[in-house]
Amino acid sequence: MKIILNKNKLIKILQMETNIGFVPTMGALHEGHFSLINKSVSQCNKTVVSIFINKPQFNKKDDYKRYPRSLGNDISKLRRHKVDYLYLPKTKQIYPHGRNKKIKISQLEKKLCGKFRPGHFKAVTDVIDRFIKIIKPTKIYLGEKDMQQLRIIEDFVKKNKIKSKIIGCKTVRERNGIPYSSRNFLLSTEKKITASKIYKAIVREKKNLIKNKISIKNLKDKVYKLNVDKIDYLEILDVNKLIKPIKRKNKYKIFIAYHLGSVRLIDNI
Repeated sequence: MKIILNKNKLIKILQMETNIGFVPTMGALHEGHFSLINKSVSQCNKTVVSIFINKPQFNKKDDYKRYPRSLGNDISKLRRHKVDYLYLPKTKQIYPHGRNKKIKISQLEKKLCGKFRPGHFKAVTDVIDRFIKIIKPTKIYLGEKDMQQLRIIEDFVKKNKIKSKIIGCKTVRERNGIPYSSRNFLLSTEKKITASKIYKAIVREKKNLIKNKISIKNLKDKVYKLNVDKIDYLEILDVNKLIKPIKRKNKYKIFIAYHLGSVRLIDNI
């Protein structure tokens, strides 16, 4: 694995490559990331992973400062997963002239997490667009855990006629049911047990919710009884209608964002 710090050097190296897979990350790597990386390695000639903690997408300075960082550990793990290039850019390499605050993205940004994190999805799409222009990947691998983000980026790529293909990958979960997330590193054992109980409660009640045997309010009440500090949202949506219908068959998911202490977690089940 080659570690690249310089943008121009990476551009030069990748000019000669075809069928490039790209996995954008903010580090603190876990099994969810490695499932994306393994898929890229199996489908592409070369795989590029980036580690860049994108400050503009954080709504609170404290959240940015507290975001888990484990670069040395990440590098050793990436070597074992047959990654070809690790790109570690500095902020000036990605934002030589500042952010693009006028970037246009799907109206989906106003739903779910968008209501609670203004500007977040524009900042995410902006940084992904910048990486695309540097790497020119054939395929970009993103997890379905962040389904709203996935749909917004898919829509952006399509509307801007970008040649890269977005590959959505299934959510990978820990044994206790909670999805792998870098923020899980900030959870105490007790908080992890609570997160597991929330996941299991939602799985248990999903069919009843779809059949209108219970209401969203009923489910919210049950989740609050599990010692959740705050629920930003708990909604049931047809996944295919997040942007527009893709299939005739309805595929419902329950979307949730909640707080355990100072840690905000999201899931779709």
